[in-house]
Amino acid sequence: MNLRIAYFVNQYPKVSHSFIRREILALERQGIEVQRIALRGWDAKLVDVEDRAEQARTRYVLQQGAPVLMLSMLRACATAPGRFFSALGLALKMGWRADRPLPYHLIYLLEACRILFWLKAYGASHVHVHFGTNAAEVAMLAHALGGPTYSFTVHGPEEFDRPLSLGLGEKIRRSAFVVAVSSFGRSQLYRWIDHSHWPKIKVVRCGLETAFHSVPPMPLPLTPRLVCVGRLCEQKGQLLLVEAAHRLAQKGIGFELVLAGDGEMRAEVESLIRRYALENRVRITGWISSDQVREEILAARGLVLPSFAEGLPVVIMETMALRRPVLTTYVAGIPELVRPGETGWLFPAGSVNELAVTMETFLATSVDVLERMAETGYRLVLERHSIDTEAAKLAALFREACIDGASPA
Repeated sequence: MNLRIAYFVNQYPKVSHSFIRREILALERQGIEVQRIALRGWDAKLVDVEDRAEQARTRYVLQQGAPVLMLSMLRACATAPGRFFSALGLALKMGWRADRPLPYHLIYLLEACRILFWLKAYGASHVHVHFGTNAAEVAMLAHALGGPTYSFTVHGPEEFDRPLSLGLGEKIRRSAFVVAVSSFGRSQLYRWIDHSHWPKIKVVRCGLETAFHSVPPMPLPLTPRLVCVGRLCEQKGQLLLVEAAHRLAQKGIGFELVLAGDGEMRAEVESLIRRYALENRVRITGWISSDQVREEILAARGLVLPSFAEGLPVVIMETMALRRPVLTTYVAGIPELVRPGETGWLFPAGSVNELAVTMETFLATSVDVLERMAETGYRLVLERHSIDTEAAKLAALFREACIDGASPA
């Protein structure tokens, strides 16, 4: 019988989390059967055909409301009362120092009761979660209720910003293993666990789908265009980018800037664009599909990502796979991939002056030099971020976890 694994995510599918879909599909190519479970997302508006297909394959914990959760709790309590009250104690412990009040953690217990019976009916041998937040706690509680072992992937920066209130150490200790997407991420997880648990932390990088790295080389466009791909939010630094664009415009430097994405700060970003009269130079696309992201990257000379906090952005890998150089910040795992002078530029986060200078330097760099950098980046990213290679590493970890059996709780 093939190994059966469950993937449990807070929201799935999601426009900005296509890397999870790629990972699941790559695991299935490895011969692993994958059950998709998410808390929410059954009514999300999706522009990508593959995301819509994944939505139809996913079971949703919250879709039928609170009464079904309560019935699942009663069933779990009646089936194994000892395990239920042990899990209840763990939920209370997790709520003690958390930033979310205790009722949330009791809801996580109800959600764990709900997925417990789905996991058993499917025959899942292991549960894997993306992000070390509430979904990881639900998987941990399901394990305490008698469910399978679990693991989770930490991307950052949220987990690194509030590890104590997330109970990150407890989640790691009870897990079979934990995945970091970069060496930087691994080092941050080491900070919150005893040395004896360090071997649990594995590095498995996010992988690229073939559609990105199989595209024939396309020449850099004549138009001096930069693209920034990402959710319009505080940590991505788009306001700083508009400030830098304003400085370039004041100096009479020709350029175009595309902000590919949408998010909670769109109105503020648009307001700043209007304030500086940059409407003819800066364009916001809104949410777009993976194919459209690829088209926007190929239509630009390079990617600019002025992030304040990150893990290791997948869009950097995608851009390098499409043979475009990258301008981004010295934060988190980014310097593990972007090499100054070889594959792009790095500049200090939060400095509008350094960002403007870097953009100006990039725009003045010859096409020949940019193409050499792009080719170097292409070779590097294919070497380090093949989705099938990284999925094979993950599949081996799943098999090992299933052989070892339940981790101590």
